[in-house]
Amino acid sequence: MALSRAAARGGIWRLGPAALSPPRERIQLQLFLGVPRSQVCSQLRRSQVRSLSSRATSRALVAAVAAAARRVSARYEQYLERSFPRFYLLYNTFKNGIQALFLEAKEIRKIKSKMSQQRLSTQQLPYREMERLRQFRRDVLKTIPIGIIAIPPFANFLVVVLMYFFPRQLLIRHFWTPSQQLEFLDAYARTRRDSYPDVLWGLALAAGSLPEPQPRELLQQLCAQVQGGAHPDLAQLLAVRSLFSGSVLALNRLRVDHVRALSQVLFLTPYLPSFLLRHRLRSHVLEIQHLDRALLHLGLAQLSEEELRAACYLRGLNSTHLGQAECRAWLEQWLRLSCELQASEASLLAHSMVLLSLNYSQPPE
Repeated sequence: MALSRAAARGGIWRLGPAALSPPRERIQLQLFLGVPRSQVCSQLRRSQVRSLSSRATSRALVAAVAAAARRVSARYEQYLERSFPRFYLLYNTFKNGIQALFLEAKEIRKIKSKMSQQRLSTQQLPYREMERLRQFRRDVLKTIPIGIIAIPPFANFLVVVLMYFFPRQLLIRHFWTPSQQLEFLDAYARTRRDSYPDVLWGLALAAGSLPEPQPRELLQQLCAQVQGGAHPDLAQLLAVRSLFSGSVLALNRLRVDHVRALSQVLFLTPYLPSFLLRHRLRSHVLEIQHLDRALLHLGLAQLSEEELRAACYLRGLNSTHLGQAECRAWLEQWLRLSCELQASEASLLAHSMVLLSLNYSQPPE
């Protein structure tokens, strides 16, 4: 018996790599060779203690390195804030923007995963998730030009210079400073407001070609009222809703310059072929209408002040200089109109971005 054990042990030593086998296999082999169980258990406990000790040591080392990095970063930021306050503002904005963009990308990934697992369409999502998807898609489209510019070798320096001198055109909202956010939103609102007279002129011109006298007069009175500085009420807009579905006022029958003016109201490029202009305009208006229905289901009371202002701004109203009560009253009127209209009446919803916001308030010069 002793000889067989010795022979077996000798065979194991000759194998060599068996001694380096994983712990579980080595323990089973020792038990098979007759090593006392108590000795095997003590070896197992010692190996576990060594493993836990090495893990604790590595974790402590990683934590110490991370703490040291945080201290160095904090001192560096304090130095920048004292010595270069303007550069520190840009640096802090960029750092916070990267963090916000990373968190938003994680949220978008969760939303996409939820849509895939539950087989949901975008229109079936809650309001905040639908709005987050819409805004993230627009942000990605805005970064495409700067990504193309950065493709050639050594073009990164040019990209940095362009982003510094043209932040409104090239940077997304995550990388705007608070003052830039207010300034850039006002700039976009002024550009959009410049297209309002063209929209009203096109609407009045189309109204004059309507065959029915009574609806034509109602629409002409509405245009004259808005051009005169008055704010229309909901009943006036609903009284002419039938004109925007099957007549010359439908989106697919508007004049090209009229469609271009409406596209600028929705911040869409007007420099596309007419069929693409009409398709993009209709899809964006219907997207806003789906958002409106989800928002009505959520309730305006659930919106934060930032969400409330962003919702008004998207729908044509420059809310940067308005009070929260004014924004809420305007958005309530908009939702009553939007949720009353059908998809075939999308043209009226697009024109209402001008009719309801032009004279609601005058922005400061």
